[in-house]
Amino acid sequence: MDLSQAEDYYNHIGFANRVGFGTKPALLIIDCNHGCANPSVSPIGIEMSEEIKQIRRLLDLARDKQIPVVHTTVVYSEGQFRDGGWFVKKVPALEVLRPDSKETQIIPELAPEPGELVLEKRFPSGFYGTNMHSYLTTCGVDTVIIAGNSTSGCVRATVIDAVSAGFRVIVPRQYVADRVAMSHAVNLFDIDSKYGDVVDIDAVLDELGRLP
Repeated sequence: MDLSQAEDYYNHIGFANRVGFGTKPALLIIDCNHGCANPSVSPIGIEMSEEIKQIRRLLDLARDKQIPVVHTTVVYSEGQFRDGGWFVKKVPALEVLRPDSKETQIIPELAPEPGELVLEKRFPSGFYGTNMHSYLTTCGVDTVIIAGNSTSGCVRATVIDAVSAGFRVIVPRQYVADRVAMSHAVNLFDIDSKYGDVVDIDAVLDELGRLP
């Protein structure tokens, strides 16, 4: 069964309904640091220069509309990486993500501005072990637009925790990237079938453009 057949099957049995946008969105930019989004700096960096250009368009609009923006990065500060548990044991390439290293810094194209929250995390989800949920709740957010990397890892984990926490989830397909094309495609399919709406860039820009 290919993805087209799988999509037809899921639609037939009652998956892939649309959740749509609410009234108060936030933009979550997942792990667009040098370690994860700059292959010239880190061996685990994803080549996502085109996606970064698209994310910047969205970031500029989010700032213009004054919606909450949250950036995440990954940092391991414990000497033996015990703060990363078995995740770092499974993916030892993550050991480059040390405090104050270039790898943990957000790339300059998407550098946070004052007032934008930067969360340090140690596991895939931007929610796990951080104050993401309480921050979004305090801001009155009902919809999260999720961009960044990787589609099959930290983006997917953040998506699942977001919908589990009661937020509408929107994933613009041009704003996320992965190391393997197959993983990218399959996980976008899974997200769209089960957890949130995978949409094109114009749908997001149009929706935000309607905000006061």
